[in-house]
Amino acid sequence: MDRKRKWVLSSGALLVIFLGRMTTALEVPLDPKVLEGLPQPPTITHQSPKDFIIDPRENILIYCEAKGKPHPSFSWTRNGTHFDVEKDSKVLMKPSSGTLVIDISGEKAEAYEGIYQCTARNEHGTAVSNNIFIRQSRSPLWSKERKEAIMVQVGVSLVLQCRPPAGLPPPIIFWMDNNFQRLPQNTRVSQALNGDLYFSNVLLDDTRNDYICYARFPHTQTIQQKQPITVKVLDMDAINETVAALYNYTNNLFVDSPSGERRPSFMAPLGRSSTQMALRGGVLELECIAEGLPTPEVSWYKESGDLPSSRMSFHNFQKTLKIADVMEADAGDYRCTAKNSLGSAHHTIKVNVKAAPFWISAPRNLILAPKETGILTCRVSGDPKPQIAWSVNGVPIEDSPKDTSRKVEDDTVILSDVQTGSSAVYQCNASNEFGYLLANAFVNVLAEAPRVLTPPNNVYQVITNNPAFLDCASFGSPIPTITWFKDSQTSILNRDPYVIHNNGTLEINVAQSLNSGKYTCIASNNLGTRENHVYLEVKEPTRILAQPEYMVVQRNRKAVFECKVKHDPTLIPTMNWLKDNGELPDDERFLVDTDSLTINEVTEEDEGTYTCVMNTTLDQDSASAMLTVVEEPDPPTDLELTDQRERSVQLTWIPGDEHNSPTQKFLVQYEDLLHQAGVWHNLTEEEGTKTTAHLDLSPYAYYSFRVLAVNHVGYSQPSQPSRQYRTNPAAPDVNPTDVHGVGTEHNNLVISWKELTGLQSNGPGLQYKVNWRQKDVEEDWLSETVANASKYVVSGTPTFVPYEVKVQAVNDYGNGPAPEAVVGYSGEDVPMSAPESVQVLVQNGTLAEVHWEPVLTSMVRGRLQGYKVSYWRERSLHQAEAQQEEQQVLLFSGNRTDGRLPGLKPYSLYTLNIRVVNGKGEGPPSPNHNFETPEGVPGPPSFLRIKNTDMDSLTLEWGPPQDNNGRLTGYTLKYQPVNSSNELGPVEEMMFPANETTVVLADLKYSTRYKFYFNAKTIKGSGPTITEEAVTIMDEAFIQQPIVDVFKVRPIGPAFTNVNSSVVGEEGAVISWEYFGPDKNVYVEYIVENSKEDWTKECVNGSSGSQTYLIKGLKPGTSYRVRLVVKDHSEATIHSTEELVITLPAMKSDQVDLATQGWFIGLMCAIALLILVLLIICFIKRNKGGKYPVKEKEDAHQDPEIQPMKDDDGTFGEYSDTEDHKPLKGSRTPSNGTVKRDDSDDSLVDYGEGGDGQFNEDGSFIGQYSGKKEKDTHEGNESSEAPSPVNAMNSFV
Repeated sequence: MDRKRKWVLSSGALLVIFLGRMTTALEVPLDPKVLEGLPQPPTITHQSPKDFIIDPRENILIYCEAKGKPHPSFSWTRNGTHFDVEKDSKVLMKPSSGTLVIDISGEKAEAYEGIYQCTARNEHGTAVSNNIFIRQSRSPLWSKERKEAIMVQVGVSLVLQCRPPAGLPPPIIFWMDNNFQRLPQNTRVSQALNGDLYFSNVLLDDTRNDYICYARFPHTQTIQQKQPITVKVLDMDAINETVAALYNYTNNLFVDSPSGERRPSFMAPLGRSSTQMALRGGVLELECIAEGLPTPEVSWYKESGDLPSSRMSFHNFQKTLKIADVMEADAGDYRCTAKNSLGSAHHTIKVNVKAAPFWISAPRNLILAPKETGILTCRVSGDPKPQIAWSVNGVPIEDSPKDTSRKVEDDTVILSDVQTGSSAVYQCNASNEFGYLLANAFVNVLAEAPRVLTPPNNVYQVITNNPAFLDCASFGSPIPTITWFKDSQTSILNRDPYVIHNNGTLEINVAQSLNSGKYTCIASNNLGTRENHVYLEVKEPTRILAQPEYMVVQRNRKAVFECKVKHDPTLIPTMNWLKDNGELPDDERFLVDTDSLTINEVTEEDEGTYTCVMNTTLDQDSASAMLTVVEEPDPPTDLELTDQRERSVQLTWIPGDEHNSPTQKFLVQYEDLLHQAGVWHNLTEEEGTKTTAHLDLSPYAYYSFRVLAVNHVGYSQPSQPSRQYRTNPAAPDVNPTDVHGVGTEHNNLVISWKELTGLQSNGPGLQYKVNWRQKDVEEDWLSETVANASKYVVSGTPTFVPYEVKVQAVNDYGNGPAPEAVVGYSGEDVPMSAPESVQVLVQNGTLAEVHWEPVLTSMVRGRLQGYKVSYWRERSLHQAEAQQEEQQVLLFSGNRTDGRLPGLKPYSLYTLNIRVVNGKGEGPPSPNHNFETPEGVPGPPSFLRIKNTDMDSLTLEWGPPQDNNGRLTGYTLKYQPVNSSNELGPVEEMMFPANETTVVLADLKYSTRYKFYFNAKTIKGSGPTITEEAVTIMDEAFIQQPIVDVFKVRPIGPAFTNVNSSVVGEEGAVISWEYFGPDKNVYVEYIVENSKEDWTKECVNGSSGSQTYLIKGLKPGTSYRVRLVVKDHSEATIHSTEELVITLPAMKSDQVDLATQGWFIGLMCAIALLILVLLIICFIKRNKGGKYPVKEKEDAHQDPEIQPMKDDDGTFGEYSDTEDHKPLKGSRTPSNGTVKRDDSDDSLVDYGEGGDGQFNEDGSFIGQYSGKKEKDTHEGNESSEAPSPVNAMNSFV
């Protein structure tokens, strides 16, 4: 960068932001390219642990690695004196390293035990390692001892001591038996921390002779065992006094301890209190083991506070309290309590927490510029307080040369006004009785121009509204000042939204799109300036617009989760679906689409939370929804019958699984095995929250019950049936229902009822007692008892009289309740008389009223249905002859005496009669009665035609109405002009007598459209009007208007007339027409006849009147379909003409068709015949045989087994071996169909095209003679291409 460059704000002032100088925090850059050019004092990078226990079977490896510029050299001390590595052949120092490799093969490892320290030095200072204490791992043998059997009384406590030999490191202890199975431990028997096995009380089952303590030494991977211990547990109450005296004499073998039930007491630790020390950061293990009978339980608590639950754990059946990562706050009194049913015991352990030295702030490396000031701080803590000692380059600071720029104040070294060449490595050693800490920190005095370590042109991408961090890592001495610019224009101030961190990083708190752009950072000190450019791109966030929704889906149905996402278009999104925060199952039923997840045929295993996660390289968004799978509930189970009574029982059940859909109700069904086995009936319903139902039962039934559960998905399968429950017989509770008395004949009464079901019978022997009597007549009830019937017929009854009937149920156990009487009627008969006094009152030409006297009830002889009026039109009154029409019938229900006859035709003669109707049929008709209808208005004229249209006149023709409805008095004609905008002109009116059917209208305007209105009249008025339109013409062309049906009136609007076509030349056609309409979008459309292509459309003049249009570019000799259409602005067709077919003439040509000339046809036939003759000769000659170049090929191969074919064996004759002479393709065998062989595998097929290539015994390929021609003919490849007739003839030369 140009040092003279000026950075100017918009105001013109130079604003530069400097980072605060922190000399004590300058880090050594890790970039190797930077390190290569920087001098650096040594730094220890890797070393062995302080306490290093070695395996005596392996070489000793003591690590010491360091870095520096120049690379440091290494030396060692052992036990405080110089260790000359070169003088010991067993010791090797790795090249460019301080790591020692000591070969102890043939040597004792003890010879190399001691305290080692590594020194790394270069011209800028000396660094030292920790004191590394090398010790050999040891696994000493167990001392021989003779173990006597231990005899103890049942119930006493016991301790089996392990006391393993001291090893390095200490061994791991466990107890096993002779079969190498761990001895079971519990609250009564457990292993202490020191390895001893404690029994709170012994049992007879504890007797065994293989209590074996094992010690495993981890470094040497060896296991040693102690001699087995024998324990015999005796029950003193089960032996006699003599034996007891003997055992008492040898009481040295017994544990002197009470054997009965007793309060707890502590076996370890002893007494009421003890003390234990723990180191900070270590593990504290407190142990309390108690004896007693019953076995006591142990509990813990801290007297001066709560136990640290996050770092605390119990072991060994609550007998050991373990606290990890010990802190000073863990000091205090811990009380363990042992308790059984007889009492408790307490022991207090006072815990003191000490601390080896630990860092608060370790000294850090310093890089200082000349004349700068730096501080080294070595802050440690510990209990007791550590002593701090400083060294320079491995020499105690008090013994090093005096330096006026250095000042030591306890844990701080202050360096001021440093000079070039005063680089050194300082050591801080902090120690107390529990350990020490050693730290190296170098002071490197450098003068370096700034370097920007961040790669140039980095592109940073960030999501809108997120913080952005632009790096500008730099190095220099003095520490460079960092300045940031955006788009090379403005200095960025250290205020919102920008923050410049101490390491030079620029932070934008909330990045927005306007923050995108190019950023420049400048690092400068008094030795120079460097700049670097980076780029920031602020992207739109990824957002899920349509989140998946909670779904409840029936089993085996389909579930679809939608997840529609919006993201920055420059970022590549990746959609991922999760189920319960894990991957989707590997199942083809799960279909992942661009913005959805489909699960087909869902099952219960598919339930869970589904999450769609949209990831980009910068951000992600996710949304979740649950899927609940529902199905019909499982059937209830465990049906039980309780509270059993004569007519009721209580049913209970256990509901089945609801499958995520609450049960809405339970349906109880029953089966009657006595009356309808295998048929289940609904009995009652209960709410979904109930599991019992009180069931009312009927007598004389064998019940089985089942229950179905219902949720909103559907019904469950039925439960298993309950056990059978039988009820005793009883008299019927109900009588038959739907009792009716109806006669089917005029002299009978049919009494019918609905039979009782088997369940309603209540007992065996069900019968029905039928009772009847005539109503309102003093007589006794008549009765009859029937069985297995639903009706009874009473004969000899009067016609249609009322009866009282009733039916009662009876069985072997009694009668049902008293039945209620029902009124019925005996049978009907057809009426005997007709209505009288029939009168007709005509209201108008289409409506009349009819009146009559009703028939007497006794003559109706049944239930009156009504009166039927039959009427018909005899003829019109203006016609002399009768033309009777179809009869019409109206039924007037009930006891009516009048009715209306609508829909009559005016000016007509009608006839009617009336009958009475009952349930049996119709009575006789009344005498026919005639009446006439008055005149009415006529119908529309039968047609209106327009003929002979001219420039100013036209002719109208019409026909009389089909229905005159009276005497016609004349016709009325009205007409008016219509202009191009569909506006109507003045109306002209004309009257015509009834006998006229045509009129000529003159004095009309030329080229004008007219609308005509026409109707007929009677004395009652004018009938319906029919309309028609016509247009006068401009010239003398005759316009033939088609006859238009009077009921299909053409609407006012666009219309084409006189559409004609004519052919012009060979490629054109003229279309002419007349058009009248407001729309101007008129097109000529045409298409080749029978073609499936789209219509060709050409716009023409849409003006009203006569028009012509020339269609050009048509194909000669082709037929076209042509039509005229009118379209609106949306290209929809409003009006279209019928299609015209135009056929263009074929193109005339003066050229002579050569294929039709006789001389040419003859020449071609002669040539064809000649070729045919030549081919026949060729094939005959070839079948006789010719010499082929096979012999030369065989000679070239020198195969002794292949013999040349003789002439009499059908061999080929000699043949010229030239390129122009080639054998015919597809040569054939002789007429006998065989070719003889002479110990050769060759055949004619081998030389032809159709045969497959074969191999000789020597592997040569015979088929090569028919293969493709190669460059070298000696390789046996000749062409077998098909010859032309010319080549075939050449072969005979």
